Amino acid sequence: MSTAQPTPDGVATSEHRRGLIAGACGYFLWGVLPIYFSLLASAGALEITAHRVVWSMLLCLLLLAALGQWRTFTTLLRDRRTAGRLTLAAVLLAVNWITFLVGVLTDRVVDAALGYYVNPIITVLLAVLVLRERPRPAQWAAVGVAGAGVVVIAVGLGSFPWIATVLALSFAGYGLVKKTVGAKVPALPGLGVETLALTAPALGYLVYLTATGASTFGADGGGRVGPAGHAALLVASGVATTAPLLLFAAAARRLPLATLGLLQYITPTMQFLSGVLLFGEEMAPSRWAGFALVWVALVILTTDGLRLARRNSPRRGATD
Repeated sequence: MSTAQPTPDGVATSEHRRGLIAGACGYFLWGVLPIYFSLLASAGALEITAHRVVWSMLLCLLLLAALGQWRTFTTLLRDRRTAGRLTLAAVLLAVNWITFLVGVLTDRVVDAALGYYVNPIITVLLAVLVLRERPRPAQWAAVGVAGAGVVVIAVGLGSFPWIATVLALSFAGYGLVKKTVGAKVPALPGLGVETLALTAPALGYLVYLTATGASTFGADGGGRVGPAGHAALLVASGVATTAPLLLFAAAARRLPLATLGLLQYITPTMQFLSGVLLFGEEMAPSRWAGFALVWVALVILTTDGLRLARRNSPRRGATD
């Protein structure tokens, strides 16, 4: 009795499905981070970030050894050009993490969501300014509408939305640096090099907190969780940091850019809903108007991306 062999189309469909699951899970995990980090409010943004780095580094080292990617990791470290770019990426990622935590811990989760909504628009601008790419008319329209939305929010609030701006700039910059490194850097070893670049200052800061008695590790979590729970959440922040990054990398290898672009809106939408529904952040009319303009810009940008992807996709032939 013969056994049916999987067809190429079946393999492609399976890989696409895995990519969708990985991408959706990764963006979902990023979306619930405001809830997770709100439980660690007593630690503060810098201490939480330091714990994220140290425990992520430990997890990366274990995974590198378990998956047999240690040699690739050490090779990247010896490549000064690549290691330098990954260090720059790490600095941008640290700025992003700290700013995000400041937003969460000061009840500005909606501002953080705005930053990740605006991120694709900033990515387009960086492509034009740094990579000298020629933008399409729809991209210029999206940039203009999104810019108007940010202005409306700023005027309505009476202050510049700096959290959203720093988040958008830092994460778009991180993506740009990663793009210059290229596909030659596998996800896990690359993440290991980035995390290693931050480990010394993070570990030094934790030692300083412990020496001065300012560390919250093992202390009461401000009434939200007990001492053991607070310590466990700080340790688990390594998994909460590493897991979505690896899931994103797995999705990026299997999905078209247009599909990945649609999935990315899961994160800011969950953060926006968390800020409004769970944390009770106020949404003044000007804020709604500004967000509406940003959402219109994203519709323009996404529609243009899907149209371009459809135009560039190979046409199905008679043998299909």
